[in-house]
Amino acid sequence: MALRLDDISINSIIGNGSSIKGDFTVNGFVRVDGDIDGNLETDGNVIIGEHARIRGNVSAKNLTIGGIVLGNVTAKDSIKLLSSSAVVGDILCRKIQIDDGVVFHGHCISLKDETEFNSVSEKYLQDKAIKQKVSV
Repeated sequence: MALRLDDISINSIIGNGSSIKGDFTVNGFVRVDGDIDGNLETDGNVIIGEHARIRGNVSAKNLTIGGIVLGNVTAKDSIKLLSSSAVVGDILCRKIQIDDGVVFHGHCISLKDETEFNSVSEKYLQDKAIKQKVSV
Protein backbone atom coordinates (compact mmCIF):
# COMPACT_ATOMS: atom_id res chain seq x y z
CA MET A 1 0.00 0.00 0.00
CA ALA A 2 1.45 3.34 -1.05
CA LEU A 3 1.68 6.22 1.37
CA ARG A 4 -0.08 9.36 0.17
CA LEU A 5 1.69 12.67 0.62
CA ASP A 6 -1.47 13.86 2.44
CA ASP A 7 -0.83 11.20 5.11
CA ILE A 8 2.24 13.00 6.47
CA SER A 9 1.91 16.70 5.63
CA ILE A 10 -0.82 18.81 7.23
CA ASN A 11 -3.11 20.40 4.63
CA SER A 12 -5.27 22.50 7.01
CA ILE A 13 -4.74 23.93 10.49
CA ILE A 14 -7.40 25.47 12.71
CA GLY A 15 -5.22 27.29 15.21
CA ASN A 16 -5.68 27.90 18.90
CA GLY A 17 -8.14 30.77 19.38
CA SER A 18 -9.78 30.21 15.97
CA SER A 19 -13.36 29.08 15.59
CA ILE A 20 -15.52 27.77 12.77
CA LYS A 21 -19.31 27.64 12.72
CA GLY A 22 -20.72 25.24 10.16
CA ASP A 23 -19.64 22.03 8.52
CA PHE A 24 -16.01 21.74 7.43
CA THR A 25 -15.00 19.35 4.63
CA VAL A 26 -11.29 19.02 3.84
CA ASN A 27 -9.17 16.97 1.49
CA GLY A 28 -6.18 15.57 3.38
CA PHE A 29 -4.59 15.90 6.81
CA VAL A 30 -6.16 18.33 9.33
CA ARG A 31 -4.96 19.62 12.70
CA VAL A 32 -7.49 21.29 14.99
CA ASP A 33 -6.39 23.37 17.98
CA GLY A 34 -9.36 25.77 17.94
CA ASP A 35 -13.13 25.33 18.09
CA ILE A 36 -15.55 23.88 15.52
CA ASP A 37 -19.31 24.15 15.91
CA GLY A 38 -20.28 21.78 13.10
CA ASN A 39 -19.17 18.55 11.45
CA LEU A 40 -15.61 17.87 10.29
CA GLU A 41 -15.08 15.44 7.42
CA THR A 42 -11.91 14.45 5.59
CA ASP A 43 -10.50 11.48 3.69
CA GLY A 44 -7.17 11.97 5.48
CA ASN A 45 -5.97 12.04 9.06
CA VAL A 46 -7.14 14.36 11.85
CA ILE A 47 -5.34 15.48 14.98
CA ILE A 48 -7.53 17.21 17.55
CA GLY A 49 -5.26 19.04 19.99
CA GLU A 50 -5.78 19.06 23.74
CA HIS A 51 -7.28 22.60 23.74
CA ALA A 52 -9.61 21.95 20.79
CA ARG A 53 -13.39 21.70 21.18
CA ILE A 54 -15.67 20.25 18.53
CA ARG A 55 -19.45 20.20 18.75
CA GLY A 56 -20.34 17.97 15.81
CA ASN A 57 -19.46 14.69 14.16
CA VAL A 58 -15.91 13.94 13.00
CA SER A 59 -15.12 11.55 10.15
CA ALA A 60 -11.61 10.71 8.92
CA LYS A 61 -9.22 7.96 7.92
CA ASN A 62 -7.37 8.08 11.26
CA LEU A 63 -8.16 10.22 14.31
CA THR A 64 -6.03 11.27 17.24
CA ILE A 65 -8.10 13.10 19.86
CA GLY A 66 -6.62 15.13 22.69
CA GLY A 67 -9.44 17.65 23.16
CA ILE A 68 -13.22 17.57 23.57
CA VAL A 69 -15.63 16.16 20.98
CA LEU A 70 -19.38 16.37 21.55
CA GLY A 71 -20.54 14.20 18.66
CA ASN A 72 -19.92 10.91 16.93
CA VAL A 73 -16.44 10.03 15.67
CA THR A 74 -15.84 7.68 12.76
CA ALA A 75 -12.54 6.49 11.33
CA LYS A 76 -12.01 4.11 8.43
CA ASP A 77 -8.87 2.82 10.16
CA SER A 78 -8.04 3.87 13.72
CA ILE A 79 -8.84 6.20 16.59
CA LYS A 80 -6.50 7.11 19.43
CA LEU A 81 -7.93 8.83 22.53
CA LEU A 82 -5.22 10.64 24.48
CA SER A 83 -5.42 11.07 28.26
CA SER A 84 -6.58 14.70 27.90
CA SER A 85 -9.53 13.79 25.65
CA ALA A 86 -13.27 13.65 26.25
CA VAL A 87 -15.72 12.16 23.75
CA VAL A 88 -19.46 12.32 24.30
CA GLY A 89 -20.86 10.38 21.37
CA ASP A 90 -20.46 7.11 19.52
CA ILE A 91 -17.18 5.76 18.16
CA LEU A 92 -16.95 3.67 14.98
CA CYS A 93 -13.53 2.43 13.82
CA ARG A 94 -11.50 -0.66 12.98
CA LYS A 95 -8.85 -0.13 15.70
CA ILE A 96 -9.00 1.91 18.90
CA GLN A 97 -6.49 2.90 21.56
CA ILE A 98 -7.70 4.57 24.77
CA ASP A 99 -5.19 6.07 27.22
CA ASP A 100 -5.75 6.28 30.98
CA GLY A 101 -7.82 9.26 32.11
CA VAL A 102 -10.03 9.49 28.99
CA VAL A 103 -13.66 10.52 29.42
CA PHE A 104 -15.89 8.59 27.03
CA HIS A 105 -19.69 8.43 27.10
CA GLY A 106 -21.33 6.58 24.21
CA HIS A 107 -21.23 3.37 22.22
CA CYS A 108 -18.16 1.95 20.52
CA ILE A 109 -17.96 -0.38 17.52
CA SER A 110 -14.43 -1.51 16.75
CA LEU A 111 -13.93 -4.54 14.50
CA LYS A 112 -10.64 -5.30 12.77
CA ASP A 113 -12.14 -7.17 9.81
CA GLU A 114 -13.11 -4.53 7.24
CA THR A 115 -16.08 -6.40 5.78
CA GLU A 116 -17.55 -7.18 9.19
CA PHE A 117 -16.90 -3.61 10.38
CA ASN A 118 -18.65 -2.10 7.34
CA SER A 119 -21.65 -4.40 7.77
CA VAL A 120 -22.07 -3.86 11.51
CA SER A 121 -21.46 -0.10 11.43
CA GLU A 122 -23.91 0.38 8.52
CA LYS A 123 -26.60 -1.52 10.42
CA TYR A 124 -25.88 0.47 13.58
CA LEU A 125 -26.11 3.81 11.75
CA GLN A 126 -29.36 2.79 10.06
CA ASP A 127 -30.89 1.71 13.38
CA LYS A 128 -29.80 4.97 14.99
CA ALA A 129 -31.28 7.05 12.15
CA ILE A 130 -34.60 5.21 12.44
CA LYS A 131 -34.70 5.75 16.22
CA GLN A 132 -34.03 9.47 15.77
CA LYS A 133 -36.87 9.81 13.25
CA VAL A 134 -39.28 7.92 15.52
CA SER A 135 -38.45 10.07 18.56
CA VAL A 136 -39.08 13.38 16.74
